[in-house]
Amino acid sequence: MNRATRDYPPGDLRVSDADRDRALGELSEAFQAGRLTAAEFDQRSGQALGARTGQELAVLLADLPHDRARADTTAQRQGHRQLASWIVVGASAAAATSLAALAVTNSLSRAAPEHYNRALAREILARMGLKVAIPPPPPAPGFDWAGTIIPAAIAVLLLGVIIVVLRVAGARRHELRTPAH
Repeated sequence: MNRATRDYPPGDLRVSDADRDRALGELSEAFQAGRLTAAEFDQRSGQALGARTGQELAVLLADLPHDRARADTTAQRQGHRQLASWIVVGASAAAATSLAALAVTNSLSRAAPEHYNRALAREILARMGLKVAIPPPPPAPGFDWAGTIIPAAIAVLLLGVIIVVLRVAGARRHELRTPAH
């Protein structure tokens, strides 16, 4: 790595917009670390935006330490956090969807009326010439509260998790975009 030019085009070679953006990022890191005052940051940022050559950018950053490894590690951590956030959101959404479907299915499922099943069984057996005593029906099943309410409550909690994760990720992204003064 060429520390004198910080990997900017050497000498009087022209710089690109990406080079200027990278220089602004380094100035922003130096400002956030307390190495530059607000006035110095404003002055150097203006000069970086107007820079035409690699030498002009290198001069702006010459008195500042260059820690490329730290910047790369920070970018990797941010990428991993973002990936983890999306995994949590995806898994929570899948679980919430399946639990909500289970709750709806349990709330809508009704067994066929017992007298209908018994009458049908008697008719089929009578046509076959069989006389079978059909036992009395079991107690009528009631509404499955536990099978409906518990999955629905867990689905709502998972939606809350999704909202919190998305808000935290959005706040983190906002912090990274706006420089602290």
